[in-house]
This record gives sequence, structure tokens and C-alpha cells, in this order.
Amino acid sequence: MKLTTSANAPDLQGSALIITLWVAFGLVALALYFGNSTSLDLRAADNRVAALEAEHTIEGAARYAAFLLGNLQQPGVLPDLKTYQREAAGIGNGTFWFLGRDPQASQLTTDLPYFALVDEASKLNLNTATAAMLELLPRMTPELASSMVDWRDTDSDPTELGAEEDTYLLRNPGYYCKNGPFESVDELRLLNGADAEILYGEDLNRNGVLDLNENDGNETLPVDDRNGRLDPGVLEYFTVFTKEPLTTTNGTQRVNIRQNPGANQQLRTLIETALGSSRANQILNQFGGGGGPGGGGNVTVNSVLEFYLRSGMSMDEFTLIEGDIYSAQGNAAPQGLVNVNTASEQVLACIPGIGVDLAPSVVGYRQSNTGRLNTVAWVAEVLGRQNAIQAGRFLTGRSYQFTADIAAVGHLGRGYRRTRFVFDLSTGVPQIIYRQDLGDFGWALGRQAKLQQQQLSMNTR
Repeated sequence: MKLTTSANAPDLQGSALIITLWVAFGLVALALYFGNSTSLDLRAADNRVAALEAEHTIEGAARYAAFLLGNLQQPGVLPDLKTYQREAAGIGNGTFWFLGRDPQASQLTTDLPYFALVDEASKLNLNTATAAMLELLPRMTPELASSMVDWRDTDSDPTELGAEEDTYLLRNPGYYCKNGPFESVDELRLLNGADAEILYGEDLNRNGVLDLNENDGNETLPVDDRNGRLDPGVLEYFTVFTKEPLTTTNGTQRVNIRQNPGANQQLRTLIETALGSSRANQILNQFGGGGGPGGGGNVTVNSVLEFYLRSGMSMDEFTLIEGDIYSAQGNAAPQGLVNVNTASEQVLACIPGIGVDLAPSVVGYRQSNTGRLNTVAWVAEVLGRQNAIQAGRFLTGRSYQFTADIAAVGHLGRGYRRTRFVFDLSTGVPQIIYRQDLGDFGWALGRQAKLQQQQLSMNTR
């Protein structure tokens, strides 16, 4: 027995060693598994914290935007870019950006984002633009333009290329034509003739930036022509929020100049206060007022710009009263006016009296005369009297609704979030009237910002 035990001892010892190694290996594997799991949980928790930081940063940035808009030096005019934080601004551990559009750019050709608040009056209003104006937009089709008019009108009779409920009830699931005003731009997705290529164009994430996937042909969505220029869809040019107030910021009633301005006592008082009684008589005489010829007869002035052209006022004089007057039927507040100081060339090309031929001249003038863009009066110098009067019915030099398209990240560039806010200043106090989560559209800050955030994250690992 002793010989047998002695002979088998090495085998027993080897078996014990193997078992011990396997146990040790199992324990190490378990330790690595739980360690890795804990690490992943920690990273997930850290990312969740970063996302919460980004969300709170967006809320803080929205408050900041409200503060800026509530303290404008000149009512109805966006603050100067140099006076506010708009790019990579910090709030606590988060960082935010205001995604904007350059109003002086005729084309979107850069892969660098433009950071600013956005003027909603730089766009066409879906509820007031005519079909002829809509059809002049890039990528727009006569079918979609007609469908837009049918969607917002109150009748059930389709236009020649449009669509009413007979078309929409055949869809799965079917639905009725609204026959009422648009409440958001995204309603366009419901319309006949509206496909992704028309609505979004090459700007799939709606950030106004030429991203890599938007300049690679057919390799990745969206389909693009790889020409180094961003061709956005029609959503880029629309709003539903443009409406002017009937009172000034101090609560004073604005003066409607539509009918018989020469005999309008409120207008006389306004001009006398700004320029004196003698000059007021000279100005109102141009409309048959102030004891002049015509005696304040039946004169109709269809726009603020037309009033300026017919009044004989200088641009400096007109600027003193421009914010206190408006032209509208009855007591209705003006809606759908396009701000000529901020509208893109594509939008300006849709305005009667400007068109495709003169829109580049308007943008060119703005680029060369940035110090004169606090009024609508300068338009006459570019368009001439007759074109300016025709265009004036659609134009303004003031805005009362603005967008803050806010992108934010938490610590170390993580937790990306994006939310779009629309602020209304028509009551004198900025109010959020629309909020939209755009986080699902993906990264919107361009290639350079993404590399910077990735580098920041890697340097802390």
C-alpha cells in the first residue's frame, strides 16, 4: 500500500494543481467580468449624468435667450452677435451652442456651423404666403404648393394640383384634410406631394451645415449631388409664427396707417411728438392732410414702406416712428411679414417686387451696409420706388418671434442633447410658444466641434 500511495502521489499533486489553477482562473474570470460590468455601469451612470447636465444646460440656455430677447436695445431687432454668448458657452459642467443661419450668406457651402439666435420673420409664413410665392422656393413643386393652400383653406374643394380629404382618406391610416391654419412647420409631412427629399433636401439633420454624409453622393443618406454646397429642403424656409403686436413695448397703441393717413389724428400726434408740428404738416400734406390738397381724402397705404416712400421723410426721420405704425385691414394684427433685414436670398426671391433678379442685390446691399439695417426704408434704394411699393406689402424691418435652436453637452463632451425653442415678444415679455426635441436628428455642431469634444473625452481617460 505504501508503494502504491507513493507511486500515485505525483499524479494526485498534478491533479490538485490543475484544479487549483482552474478555480483560480474561474475566480479571475469572475473578477474580470464583474469588474468590467461595474466599469460599464459606472460609464453608463456617468453618461446619464452628462445627459442630465446637457438637459439642464439647455434649460439654462433657454433662460439666457429669454433674458437677451427681453432686453433688446432696439425692439424688434436681434441683439448684435458681439453682445452675447452663442458658441461653446458654459453653464456649470455643461456647454451649449445656439445653432443659427447667416442672414448674409446666399448659399450654405460651409462645414462650419453658424451660431446665433434665428429670426422667424426671415422665413415665409405657411399661412399667408401665396401659391405663386411658394412655388419659387428651391425644391418646391406645384403639387405641394397647391396642397399647402388646400390644407389651410376652409373649403373642401381641391385646387387643380392640390388635395383635399378624398386624397388623404385613401391613405393607411386615413385622415381628414385640416382645412385650417398650419400650427407647425412639421405638419407639412402630412401633405400630398411632401416627401423627405423635398422637405429635408440634403440637410437631413436640419442644422444648416454641410456634414460629411451630405456631400458623399449616394454612399450614405441623404442622397446628395456631392457638389460641396448644401441644398436644404423647404422646411428651411418656413414658419407659422410671424405676427406683429398692436402695441409698442411700453404699452402704447400702434397707429394703423392703412386708411386716410392724412386725416389720422393719432398719426399726426405721433409725428408731431417726434418731428414737430411744422414737419408733421409737410408730411401729412403728401396724403392730403394738414390742410393741404385733397383734404384727407380716401387714400389707402398698403404698407409701412409705401408710407415712407409717399411721405417724403428722410430715413432718419422715418426710423423714429417706424416701430409705432403698421398697415393692416381693420384691427387685425399684421401677420406673415418677412423681415428684409434677415431673410435669405431664397426667401427674398419669392417676394413680389424683388424676385429672383433683385434678391442678390438686396443681400449684397445688406452685406455692404450693415449699419443701416435697423429699418425697412433702405429697400427703396435697391428696388426703386415701384418695386418697393409692390414688395412693401410683404416686408417689415422688425421681428417679434425668434428661435433658439440649442445644442448642449455635459461634462467631457458627453450626453449630447438638442432642443428648439420659439420665443414670442409680441406681448412685450418673451414667452416660449413652441418647443421641439431635435436630439434624434443626430450631431448638429459640425465636424470640428465633434473632434474637439472627442479629444476632450479621450484626454481624461
